[in-house]
Amino acid sequence: MRLMDEHYIYHPFKGAKGMHTWLTLDKGYKVNQKRIDRLYYRVMGLQAIMPGKHTSKRHKAHKIYPYLLRNLKIDKPNQVWATDITYIPMRKGFMYLMAIIDLHSRYVLNWSVSNTMDAQWCKETLEEAIALHGTPEIINTDQGSQFTSEVFTKCVLSNKIQLSMDGKGRAIDNVFIERLWRSVKYESIYLNPPESGIDLYQQLKTYFSYYNTQRRHQGIENEIPLERYLNKQQKAA
Repeated sequence: MRLMDEHYIYHPFKGAKGMHTWLTLDKGYKVNQKRIDRLYYRVMGLQAIMPGKHTSKRHKAHKIYPYLLRNLKIDKPNQVWATDITYIPMRKGFMYLMAIIDLHSRYVLNWSVSNTMDAQWCKETLEEAIALHGTPEIINTDQGSQFTSEVFTKCVLSNKIQLSMDGKGRAIDNVFIERLWRSVKYESIYLNPPESGIDLYQQLKTYFSYYNTQRRHQGIENEIPLERYLNKQQKAA
């Protein structure tokens, strides 16, 4: 799973079949397709950006909301937030990380780790972000069952936030948070794999503090996320 996770970051177009081909022919692993399918889709929660079979863990009974960010000019904090869940490998085992970012500033508004991908966990992480920073106009998610669940959607809509969802098989729609995952993993997790859940929490706390308050981003004209987030808010006030 660690190898798959690293490979996926730079090859998100690969589904489980392509990952199986890479692992067996290029890396020499003796593993069957069924096992890779289970790890890729069910355990790690991955999806290829290309449309196709099994590209999103949707729940058929859940309502899917339209994608609202196409051609939208994002020019202020709390206009659009984005959230997602990613698999985090540790020396022994793994956990999941959820983060919420402000798209204008790339500021990480809130984050949380869990050993399960649960809708209640997602709801509570969002509620904490709202308590800390107020409500955005729009929040963008993928079509994963955690985000389409009544538990999560009710929380969003009851706070008068518009809910936007990526198109099926279109992880690229949430590109900014995908870049956050790449930064977290290559600048912290892969360099120093955490030993335990407590170790992971402390490591992420240190990294996100650095990411928000010191790390400059080319995508926002080399500004620092927290400074961009606060400066725009003050000007608006």
